[in-house]
Amino acid sequence: MIRLGLRLTLKGGKEAAVRLVVTTAAVAIGVCLLLVALSGMRAISAQISRGAWLDSGDLPGAVGRPRPPPGSSQASSLQPLWWLAGTDSFGNQTIFEADVAPTGPTSPIPPGIARLPGPGQFYASPALDRLMRSTPADELANRFTGQQIGTIGQAGLPSPSSLIIVVGYSAQDLAKLPGADQITAFNTDPNVAGIANGVHNDRLTIILAVGVVALLLPVLVFIATATRLAAARREQRFAAMRLVGATPRQVAVISTVEASIAALFGVALSIGLFYGAHPALTHLELTGQRFAPSDLSPGTGAIVAVVLGVPLAAAVSSRIAMRRAQISPLGVVRRVTPPAPRAYRLAPLLVGIGELLFFVAFGHPSTTGGQVLAYFCGGILIILGLVIAGPWLTMVGARAVARHARRPATLLAGRRLADNPKAAFRTISGLIIALFVSTASIGVLTTILSHGGTTHGDAAAQQALIQALELPDTIGIDGKPPSTTAATTTPAVPPVLLSTLTSTPGVQGASIIFAEPGADTNRSTGLVACDQLSRTPAIGSCAAGARVARISGLDPFAGHQPTLSGHIWPPSTITAAEFAQLSPRAIVVQTNGSTTALERARTDLELAFPQRTPETFNQISAKVQQTINEMQQIANVVIVASLVIAGCSLAVGVIAGIADRKRPFSLLRLAGTPLHVLRRMVLLEAAVPLVAIAALSAGLGFLAAGLFLHSQLDYALRAPGLGYYVLVGGGIVASLTIIAATVPFIQRITGPDIARND
Repeated sequence: MIRLGLRLTLKGGKEAAVRLVVTTAAVAIGVCLLLVALSGMRAISAQISRGAWLDSGDLPGAVGRPRPPPGSSQASSLQPLWWLAGTDSFGNQTIFEADVAPTGPTSPIPPGIARLPGPGQFYASPALDRLMRSTPADELANRFTGQQIGTIGQAGLPSPSSLIIVVGYSAQDLAKLPGADQITAFNTDPNVAGIANGVHNDRLTIILAVGVVALLLPVLVFIATATRLAAARREQRFAAMRLVGATPRQVAVISTVEASIAALFGVALSIGLFYGAHPALTHLELTGQRFAPSDLSPGTGAIVAVVLGVPLAAAVSSRIAMRRAQISPLGVVRRVTPPAPRAYRLAPLLVGIGELLFFVAFGHPSTTGGQVLAYFCGGILIILGLVIAGPWLTMVGARAVARHARRPATLLAGRRLADNPKAAFRTISGLIIALFVSTASIGVLTTILSHGGTTHGDAAAQQALIQALELPDTIGIDGKPPSTTAATTTPAVPPVLLSTLTSTPGVQGASIIFAEPGADTNRSTGLVACDQLSRTPAIGSCAAGARVARISGLDPFAGHQPTLSGHIWPPSTITAAEFAQLSPRAIVVQTNGSTTALERARTDLELAFPQRTPETFNQISAKVQQTINEMQQIANVVIVASLVIAGCSLAVGVIAGIADRKRPFSLLRLAGTPLHVLRRMVLLEAAVPLVAIAALSAGLGFLAAGLFLHSQLDYALRAPGLGYYVLVGGGIVASLTIIAATVPFIQRITGPDIARND
C-alpha cells in the first residue's frame, strides 16, 4: 500500500502533480513563517538574557523591582563592586551607561570585558565606538571623558547594535554619586531583567506568547487547507477503492502517504527558504535592535519538532478528511449531506471570554508566569472558539440568506452554505483569525500609546531640551528611603554654562527654572526670569510687564513633558533678593531642532551636570518608547504574517472548492444555469460568511483587548485610528479580489466533457 500511495502521489498524472506542487508550496510557506516566528522568540529571549547584567543592583526608576537573587552570577564575590547604571540619548537612540568601581581585586567583572576599567577609563560597545568615531566629538564623544581601553564583547551585548559604555571610577568618587549601590554579583536571571536595557520582560513575554499562538493557528489552518486540496476528488477515488474491496486501513495508508510526501517536501523546502533568508532576517528590529546571527535560529529541538510534527499533522489531517470514505463509501458516492453543526460549538468561545471577565472581576495572577499562562489560555480559547463556532455561525447566517433570497444565485449560495458550512468556513478561517489578532493587537497598542504619551505638540516644544538639576530623593529608589551616602544638594548653574549654550550655533536661548518657595513638594511648579523665558517658547511666555513668571505643569523628572508652548504665565510677586536665593530645579534649552544643536547642547549639559540626562520635550522616555516600539514591531509582524498566510489559505481554499465541484457545476450548466449565476454564487458563498464573521471577529478582538487592558493595566480601551480601518477594509477587499480572481476558473473546468468524463 505504501508503494501504491507513492505511485499515486508521484505518478498519478497531471492532477496529482499539480496537487503535489501546490501542497508542497503551501506547506513550505507556512512552515517557513513558523520557523521565523520561533526564531524571533528565541532571539528576543537571548537579547533579554545577555542584557540582564544591566539590571544588577538598584536602578533609578526601577521601583518595586526585586534585587537579583544570591548566586545569580557565574562568580559571586565577597568584595563588592560599586555600581551605577543609567541611560543617555543620542537622537532617538538610547545609550546604556554602567559606572563601576571595585573595592578589591575580586570584585565581579561585567560580562564582555576582560577586566574592570580604572578611573578615567572606559569600554564601549562596537556600535557605540563606531558612532563616536563617525560623530563630531562635541556632539557625543566629549560626554565620556577618559581613555577607551577596549570594546565590549558579545557576551555583554544584547544586540550587535547595542550602545553600551562601562566607565571606571574610584570607589570614593562613585560612592558619592546618587543612586550608586554595592553589588556582589551580576544578574543573569531574565525574569528580573529588562528594565535597564529597555525591555519590560513581563509584558513582552505575555504579548509574545499570545502573538505566537495567533500566528501559529493561521499557519496550521493553511497547512491543513493545503493538505486537504482536492479532498472531494480524493474521497471519490478512495470510495471507489473501498467499493472494489480495499480495506479502511489500506485506504488510510494511501491517504497518509499522499499527505506525508507533500508535507515532507514542503518542510525540506521551508528549511531551505528559512536559511536562505537568514541574513536578511538579522536586520529585523522587533525589539528596536538588530539580532545577532547566532540568536536568530529556531534551535535544533524546534527544527526536529517541525520536521516530525508537520508531516504527522498532515497525515492526521488527511485521515480525518478521508474518514467518510473509510466509514461509508456509498455515502461519498451518493453525496450524503454531512450532519449540521450544533450550538455547543459556542462553548470554547464563551469560556475564553468568561476567563478574561473573571480576571476583570477578581484580578489577574500576581506572578509573570501566572499571567502568561492565564492570558495564553484565554487567547487560545477565544481563537479556537472562533474556529470551532465558525461553522455553526456560518450555517445560521446561510439559512437566513436562503430564507430571504430573491435571486437564484443567492438561493443557491445560501443552500450550499447551509448544506456544508464546515467547508465554507474552512476557506476563510485563516483570515478570520488574522482579523481577530490584528484587532486585539491594535486595540491594546493604541491604548498603551495613548496612556504612555506620543510625540506631539508644536515645533518649538519638539526642539527643546529639559535638564533636571534637583535630585528626586523625595521618592527614593525601589521604594526605599533616600540614600544617605550620596550627595543630595542641588548644584548651582555655572554662569559660563549659559554663555556656552547660547553661543552654540542653533541654540536660541536657555532658561533656568527655580524652585518656588513653599512648594518643594510640588515638582510641576517653578519660577523663571522673563528675559530668559522670552527665548525659550517651548515653555510659554510671560505676561506683559512681568519680571518673574510662575509656571506650572512642568515636571523635569517626568519621562513625558506636556506641551506648554503658547501659555502666558502669571507674574510672581517674589522680590529680586528672594529670587537670587532660590535653588535651580531645571534648565530648558531652546534649539532650532537640528541634530547638531540638540546633541551639542545635550553634551554641554551632561558635562556640567554628570549623572543627569537631558530629554527633549514631547518625547516619551527612552525606556517607554523602546518598549512600545517592541510591542508595535511584534504586532506588525504578526498582523502582516497572518494576513499573508490567510490570503494564501483563502486562494488555495477557493480554488480547491471550485475544483472539487466541477462536475456539479457542469451539470448545472447543462441544465441551463447561466454562467454568471454560478459566478455570483461562488462570490456569495465566500463573501457572506467572510463579511459576517469578520464583523464578529473584529468585535471579539476589541472585547478581548478591552478585557486584557482592564484586568492587566487598568486601562480603558481607546478606539484605534484610521490605519486600523484601512487595514481591515484592505484585507477584506483583498480577500474579495482573490475570490473574484478565481471566478474565471469556473468556465474553464465546466462543460459537457467534464460532466460526461468525470
